[in-house]
Amino acid sequence: MQLSAAPYEERLTAPRSWWLVSFLVGVSMALILLPFGTLPLLGGLVGGTAAAAVVASSYGSPRIRVVGDSLIAGEAKIPVTALGDAEVLDAEEARAWRTHKADTRAFLLLRSYIPTALKVEVTDPQDPTPYLYLSTREPERLARAIEAAREAAAQA
Repeated sequence: MQLSAAPYEERLTAPRSWWLVSFLVGVSMALILLPFGTLPLLGGLVGGTAAAAVVASSYGSPRIRVVGDSLIAGEAKIPVTALGDAEVLDAEEARAWRTHKADTRAFLLLRSYIPTALKVEVTDPQDPTPYLYLSTREPERLARAIEAAREAAAQA
């Protein structure tokens, strides 16, 4: 697989507050197990914190990558040749596309803790998905990487 002209990779890491909440879940488990003694209390603290941290990490850290001739967003992989125009969405416009402008057929890699996004049209006639909505902290850079990969794929 050849690399794209402008490779892009971003991990949508969970905010710091989620890690605090994970610790508080562990404290809650410890308090629930307090009547059973010190060892269950410590097990609840460690186990509850670890379980909550795994959930926060797995949900809160998807990756968006442009590799070769493909856009990989979370578990979705789509060739850049099947993508059309990319529209950078500021916080207000991104909120509108998450709510009243949203199409139920669209692919959404949505993370509410990231205010900006990129909306990419899907031009493949075989794909019922009208567009991709990708929460990203760097929408301009992602749009440039997709365009560069599309140009590189067209030249190949």
